[in-house]
Amino acid sequence: MSVTTNPKAMRAWTYTSASQGLEKSVKLVEDASPPFLQELPADGILVKVRYSALNPADHKIPELGLLGRVIVSVPATPGLDFAGVVVRIGDAIPDDAFLVGDQVFGRIAPGQHGTLGEYVCARMDGCAVLPKGVSLEDASCIGTAGQTAYQCIVPNVKEGDKVFINGGSGGTGTFGIQIAKAVGCFVTVSCSAKNADLCRSLGADEIVDYTTEDVSQVLKSKGPVYKLVVDNVGSSPRDLFKAADHFLLPDGKFVQIGAGLSFGDITATASRMMLPTYLGGGKSQYQWVVTENHHEHLEKLGNWMKEGKIKVIIDEVFEYAEVPKAVEFLKKGHLKGKIVVRGCT
Repeated sequence: MSVTTNPKAMRAWTYTSASQGLEKSVKLVEDASPPFLQELPADGILVKVRYSALNPADHKIPELGLLGRVIVSVPATPGLDFAGVVVRIGDAIPDDAFLVGDQVFGRIAPGQHGTLGEYVCARMDGCAVLPKGVSLEDASCIGTAGQTAYQCIVPNVKEGDKVFINGGSGGTGTFGIQIAKAVGCFVTVSCSAKNADLCRSLGADEIVDYTTEDVSQVLKSKGPVYKLVVDNVGSSPRDLFKAADHFLLPDGKFVQIGAGLSFGDITATASRMMLPTYLGGGKSQYQWVVTENHHEHLEKLGNWMKEGKIKVIIDEVFEYAEVPKAVEFLKKGHLKGKIVVRGCT
């Protein structure tokens, strides 16, 4: 596997406006040369991207319009997750942390130069060396969904606790099931009947079929037994947070990571955050989780993959030339696991 150790130019998928949808706006640019190719920051790690996994934020941020441009300057390249090969190392990176030629994986923060470019500038907190026996393709899926699930679950539970995961078959949900099982929890998930076998194969102890059952009522019937709710959906069922008054333990927590961008979705999320109990809000402790990069979390997840405690579920793999098609597929939703794009060769 050869790489150019001193690249001066690169290809990248870029957009300037996504008002018609990112899948219709993103274009392949032959010479999109970001500043880090010419002068790598002292805390930077230049990585040749071999695989990039897509996340909803990759299209949601560009499609926010003016607000999206406040978050990310344009022209911009989407993408947060990567797996690839170290090309150069900044002077501030510890000598024993990474070597040129190391296979690595991780996540960058949202910014102008994402992982759908030929190269990416990673930081140490968002990068880890690939464990032996783990493929780059699988590792590319860990950065956002794996860290998000880890940060929702591990700090909030102990062995023997019961966890409910709303939306078990998507990218974050499939990691969440396995992480909760890895730390010794009993796991209930919501999913459709067609994805029930997948969720069981990952360790789910109990399935609630949201297509035929009232999820909130099923959970309420169990009484206050759950220590944690992880809501990967955010918009369905709308009454899940209020219903949690009946099935979360007094010291339990309701954690939300997923939400739509419609007015109804935004209103529902805002009410969970701010509506007091006397006006119909829920009583449970609520937390909106924003994923943070942690080198130690990536290392832990990588080791769990090596040990077989976590396996990556990939719905579809697209070639680099098929990025618009991959984005379109992502936006359809109801995925089984992750979507991966093979990097530019």
